[in-house]
Amino acid sequence: MKLMNHLLPEWQFAERHALQLDDITTAQAYASIVPGLSAEDPWVQRAIAVREMPGRLLRSLGLSRNTLPPQAFGFHSFTCLGQAPDREVVFGLAGQFWRLDYGLRPVTDAAAFTHMSDQPRLLLNVCVEPVSAQGCRLVTHTRVHCATEAQRRRFAPYWYAIRPVSGLIRQRLLQRIAKMARATAA
Repeated sequence: MKLMNHLLPEWQFAERHALQLDDITTAQAYASIVPGLSAEDPWVQRAIAVREMPGRLLRSLGLSRNTLPPQAFGFHSFTCLGQAPDREVVFGLAGQFWRLDYGLRPVTDAAAFTHMSDQPRLLLNVCVEPVSAQGCRLVTHTRVHCATEAQRRRFAPYWYAIRPVSGLIRQRLLQRIAKMARATAA
């Protein structure tokens, strides 16, 4: 979590999920992180479609043109901000996540992310913790820092509304990574 602590040392919202992997090495688990994140999950796609439904409805009624991002939200929306081989990968996102279009701001790299002091910023860290010579723990950490009190007040209801589904998405993510790691170990 060193990268995560360096990139976002302060936050107001956080979530953590973990999955124990017996007979999977840290290297096998680490090698499966990005493929696991990139793999499509129909359940996650449906959850995002439900989240984006109000924006689609407003646009179809002609009440708004800018209620959705050009492409559905997904892993491609994040920027890889750094990695520590066989330990962790950190992805970032910036924007006004409570807006129908997520209010995403471009994040080009870690330096741009850390200097983006006027926007809410979100970090997703996936790390591998050794537990034994042949086992490890996969962990996701999500942290959000809102730059102002007004942003924090706007984000808080959204966070508490999406947190249960976000937690299920993180658990499914861990399961996909584990499945891929097991396939490579076999």
